[in-house]
Amino acid sequence: MDPNTFPTKGNLILAKNSLALSKQGYELMDKKRNILIRELMELIDKAKDIQTEIDITFREAYLALQKANIEMGINNVEELSRSVPEENSITIKTRSIMGTEIPLVEFENTSFKPTYAYYNTKLSLDEACRHFNKVKELSIRLAMVENSAYRLATNIKKTQKRANALKNITIPHFTALTTEISNALEEKEREEFTRLKVIKRNKAAGVSKY
Repeated sequence: MDPNTFPTKGNLILAKNSLALSKQGYELMDKKRNILIRELMELIDKAKDIQTEIDITFREAYLALQKANIEMGINNVEELSRSVPEENSITIKTRSIMGTEIPLVEFENTSFKPTYAYYNTKLSLDEACRHFNKVKELSIRLAMVENSAYRLATNIKKTQKRANALKNITIPHFTALTTEISNALEEKEREEFTRLKVIKRNKAAGVSKY
């Protein structure tokens, strides 16, 4: 038997303190969950907006690319595409939302500058490059938002589990323990009171005999 469940005043204080801490913990978990859910919903809305913008930009980019392929020839366009430099400006940092580390992606968001000569090229190629450059930027933002949403969702699940454990197991346990110890102590007090009354009555009866 757990000695902390013995009906003593010390154990009653411990049980009440544990119950208070459990309730406080549940309130904090509940607040944390609500904040994380609100952040997640905002990220989901952002992801939808970015995805819609990506779809539109992709369509415009491929239309411009098809036009460039027709006007300049696929081989020429492919040759010019090799002049596009590799993206190396991306840096990934993190920020914390209620203990959840989410990525913060930074990159050089500069306006499109052609990496090829204007000689023997068409405006459709410039348009295609401009649109694909925008798609790159949107894809980076979408990756950051989706990754953040996934991490928040994972933490929400963990927080929900802890909140449920406190609400359905820990709090009921200490509530029952507090009641049980309180009842046992009250019963002891009644027994002690009755015993003292009997002793007092017996003493009084003994004195009256003499």
